[in-house]
Parts: sequence; structure tokens; C-alpha cells
Amino acid sequence: MNALASSLRAFGAEVTFVDLRPSMAAVASDLLRYQARHDGGYWNTTGAARFVLVSELAPLMRADGCQAFAHGCVGGGNDQRRFARYGAQVAPELSVIEPWTIPQALGRFPDREAMLKAVVEHDLHLDRGSGAERSTDANLAGSSHESAELEDLETPVTRLDPRWSEWPRQTAAEPETVTVTFRDGRVADVNGSGPDPVEWMTRANDIGARHGIWLRDVVERRIIGTVCRGIYEAPGLELLDHAWTRILQTALDAAGRELYDRMAAVLGSAMYEARWLEPAARAARDAIDRLVGEVSGSVTLSVHRGVVHVEGTKVADGVVQQTRFGSGGNRWSEAPLLSTTGGGSDA
Repeated sequence: MNALASSLRAFGAEVTFVDLRPSMAAVASDLLRYQARHDGGYWNTTGAARFVLVSELAPLMRADGCQAFAHGCVGGGNDQRRFARYGAQVAPELSVIEPWTIPQALGRFPDREAMLKAVVEHDLHLDRGSGAERSTDANLAGSSHESAELEDLETPVTRLDPRWSEWPRQTAAEPETVTVTFRDGRVADVNGSGPDPVEWMTRANDIGARHGIWLRDVVERRIIGTVCRGIYEAPGLELLDHAWTRILQTALDAAGRELYDRMAAVLGSAMYEARWLEPAARAARDAIDRLVGEVSGSVTLSVHRGVVHVEGTKVADGVVQQTRFGSGGNRWSEAPLLSTTGGGSDA
């Protein structure tokens, strides 16, 4: 960030830093709580970042007297739609400048090659992993990778250079134990991080990245009707998902879990399509809040070379579980604190 700011200032631009990590971590907490994922199960970190950018920066821009905001997203793409929708909902008085749709801008920069040439000529900082044939988009919750090469479905995913993460074959020989604590349906601690979402998101990212827990290689259906391959790394959310899924399996009955999954699908599409603030998404969040709003517990995971195992689970009051198989499987118990440590059968 410092390198980017320095290069822009040298170019003559005014730069203002705004730390959006707390807001991004809060939305990442929502992505996990509501399982807001898109095609192929990847986490909506890019769509979530657009929501955070507009909702958090628009009030500051208004206070500074701005009358418009601009973005460099490709004309007709997903992100153009996202910025337009959130701009209309959050800051309708600010007009949106979209250079890729302006004839004069297209005449100066007809393609990515021309843009890259200008960046290099003016000594502007270029983010690692970005270029004329490749782009990355990263925030606290995850990173997306797209390139001309990766659009070919025959290109192996190993051609990718991850932003943060290790490939499983490069990770430590010994597994690591991780304990994730949930309180009222949200992460409260990851291996001693404490409840601050920035802290536990950072801790989860570090653990998932160094153990190769991160990859989603998907072919997604986009807002504009096309189909595109994308590679996504979200090591923290991928790690935490194993713990949250176990909590859901333990805390929800069959009808509750079915409703949860239906509402999660609604919210996955809503975040992807920039409809997070619309009535259907609000109603879906309200429904899930009723289901998991009082769910608490902890899950201990073992992570090793791209694989996550649940080692133990503790859940709070009110969870009903069948007794051991050896008892005949026909008695039920309701304990104040339930602990499962593996080694048995779920039959």
C-alpha cells in the first residue's frame, strides 16, 4: 500500500488512506455465518469487497464534497454491475464514472496492453500478480486470480502463483491443531486470537495458507450471462468452514438445516450479484439469524498438507444426540455439554 501511495503521489494525485480491514472482516464473518458462496463453493470475497468499498467510502466522499466516484472495472463485467448497483443503493447522489465505457478513454486505452504500458511509463506501482494477461483482486478475506492462460480449461491449476498460500506439497511435515470457538453463531476465537474479527481472520488466513487449505478452481456463471473460470484462495474462510459446518451439523435439526441451506443459496447469489441490501437478502439473513443466533461451541481441527480433520467438538446446552451405537442406538441423551472426540462411529 505504501508503494502504491508513493507512486500515485509522485504522479501528482492526492491520496487518502482508509483502513477497511474491520469492515471487511465483519463482512467475512457474514459470509461464513450465512455460507454465502457461489458456483463451485467459492467464497464471495470479491463481491463482498465491492459492497465494503461503496458502503464505507461513499459517506467519506460525500463529506469531502465529491460528486462522483470512479472505478476501472471492465465495461460490461461483473464488477461494473456491482459498483453500479451498490452506488445506486448507498449513494444515489454520486454519479459513477466508468472509464471502460467512455469513448475518449477507450481511444486512449483500447486494451490492457495499453494500460500496462502507461503504468510502466509513469512508474506507477503495479500490484504483484497483475499485468496485461493476468489480474488479481485481494482483500482480507480472499484473493481471486484470472488470466488469459487460466481461461483455457486445459491449463492445470498448478500454473497459478498463489498470492499468500502454499501448495500442499510445500507445507510442513507435521500437522497443526487449531481450535475455533463460536459464540452466538459467530467466530469468537481462533487459537487464542480473541474476538476481534480482524485478528481471528488474520490468524485463520495464516494457518490455512501455510498448510495449503485454500484452493477453489471453479467455472462460474457470471452476472452478465457468460461462463468463466476463476481460481480463488481464501485460506481463512476455507479453514473456518470446516469448523462451522461441524457446528451446524450438531446444532440444527433436519428441517432447520434444510431451511438454512436454502437461505444460504439465496445469500450466495445475493452477494455475487450485488443484491445484499435488497429485501430478499435481508429476509434470508433474518431467517438464518433465528436458526443460529444462539449457537455456541468449539471445534478442534487438525490441518495437514491441504487436508482438514475434525478432532473434537464441544457444543452448548440443548443439543440432542443419540447414545453410543453399542447401547443399541435406541436411547437418546440431552447433556449440558457434549464432547465428541472421534474414534467412534456415526452410524
